Amino acid sequence: MTVTNGTESETVTVPAVMGQKYETVITPTKGVHASERTKEPTLNGHLNGVSQPPNEITVNGGLSLPAIPTVDGKTEVATPPGQLNGHTDDLKSLQAFGNGHVDEDLLPSTKLQRLLKETDEIIVCPGVYDGFSARIALSVGFKAMYMLHDMREHAEMIANLDPNGTPLIADMDTGYGGPIMVTNAVNQYIRAGVAGFHIEDQVQHKRCGHLQGKKVVEPEVYLSRIRAAKAAKDKAHSDIVLIARTDANQQYGYDECISRLKAARDIGADVGLLEGFTSKEQARQAVQDLAPWPLLLNSVENGHSPLITVDEAKDMGFRIMIFSFAALAPAYTAIKSTFETLKYKGVTGTQKELTPKVLFDVCGLQDSMTIDANAGGLAFAGGV
Repeated sequence: MTVTNGTESETVTVPAVMGQKYETVITPTKGVHASERTKEPTLNGHLNGVSQPPNEITVNGGLSLPAIPTVDGKTEVATPPGQLNGHTDDLKSLQAFGNGHVDEDLLPSTKLQRLLKETDEIIVCPGVYDGFSARIALSVGFKAMYMLHDMREHAEMIANLDPNGTPLIADMDTGYGGPIMVTNAVNQYIRAGVAGFHIEDQVQHKRCGHLQGKKVVEPEVYLSRIRAAKAAKDKAHSDIVLIARTDANQQYGYDECISRLKAARDIGADVGLLEGFTSKEQARQAVQDLAPWPLLLNSVENGHSPLITVDEAKDMGFRIMIFSFAALAPAYTAIKSTFETLKYKGVTGTQKELTPKVLFDVCGLQDSMTIDANAGGLAFAGGV
């Protein structure tokens, strides 16, 4: 943030350290110079009369933030977004940012990072394919979701059902080209509000990880994709989670997979994903060979990998588990059955308790009613 002293107020600019830029005004106590206020950061390196290191500013709760002098004599401080809303008292929320729990006001990407770094739980992500399946996942209470395939617009819609809500991990396939296309894709996902994404080493004309005939690029090409993705997130000051995926197991074997993932880890990937385990023993070994780096397990039931339950995955040490077809496969079964009933019986056979209102409630009807009522609206005054 940039703080200018000597006036009745201070202009505070929060840079895009984690994906967004904010500007607000902090008003000091009237008649008291900003550098003399208690329990607030100052530009002369003091807090409550105690000298601070010149390269830091300390705010409430002992949270130290980097202080970077600028050419105009001001001090710029890297600050997490969503922590200042225009009142000096809200600096206390910076304390909450570092106190070890996942704050509900954090960006989804930050929540995902903190779940990985500050807990030992396994993050279970059901696969969703549209807004309705995402709404269902939210209503059940999952802490994160996974979206199969690209579709930036689709990702943006799902990620912003609740902009400060459940983190969404999205598929980025191969990055859609060379470093320039990878950079564009990462920037689009950051702007869309996606919390994490995986990028892989298949050739551009890729196929599902659980089909035969996969081909992967040379390690140098794969790592160029990871470097471009890392550089893009760093330039955007985003904490979006970069997941390095390899599909080399089918073509080159396990050892090549571990070599590629270690190289991706060493240049900045946050999480690893080895697609297409051939046994539970191989899955467990991968976690051990790459520890303590967190690994994601992609569960595709009836695919080429063995069925591993959430409890088994947690015992093995996996940190994230996605179920790519968790919504799509049962949706196919249910939709096909309903259409067959309609074709041959002339009705859909919908369960009696599944009323239009129940479906609208899943899609946010109650939230809409609350917004309208709180604003003094009468749209739902007669009930629904």
